[in-house]
Amino acid sequence: MVQLVERKETRHNPELWLEEHGDYLYGYAMSRLREPEAAEELVQEALLAALQSRNKFAGNCSVRTWLVSILKHKIIDHFRRSSRRANAENIDALVAEPDEAFQAEGEWKGHWKNGAGPLDWGSDPYSELEKNEFWQVFQSCLAELPQRLARVFTLREVEAHSSAEVCVILNITESNLWVMLHRARAQLRKSLERRWFEGRA
Repeated sequence: MVQLVERKETRHNPELWLEEHGDYLYGYAMSRLREPEAAEELVQEALLAALQSRNKFAGNCSVRTWLVSILKHKIIDHFRRSSRRANAENIDALVAEPDEAFQAEGEWKGHWKNGAGPLDWGSDPYSELEKNEFWQVFQSCLAELPQRLARVFTLREVEAHSSAEVCVILNITESNLWVMLHRARAQLRKSLERRWFEGRA
């Protein structure tokens, strides 16, 4: 009964939102931004926006879900601003770099080089997703990616935005997107094989 009262008080008392949800929001922002100052700033912006629009909150979802949805928009706006400032030449150079994991010429062009292909992980990938420890390792692997690759992967695969939306948010072409996604997936695969699946195959 006390818990129900506390939850109800939290829902209707914005002064408790930071205490109740601040750590979660900060962790959410950090997992996508990897910039402590930016994450803290966007959480503050999200809480301020929620405070200003609290009368519009219909209560159809939890306060946390509502706050996260506001924070998501703040993060996307941050990505848009950052992308406008980014040097386009850096992206073009990324696309132009050869992928050393594949054959570059000859009969086997586009095929995996010897030893570069994926390992047999020796388990059902879907069962791994249910393990909290796996997600901690996954977040660490994601944090090792270059920032732009991590953003592309997060928006496309974690947040499930369409390819067109990601291109608009990050101000990149579709060909840039697919090259960057491929690089992100390949690097994540190698990192996960080293830190999670090695020895399990």
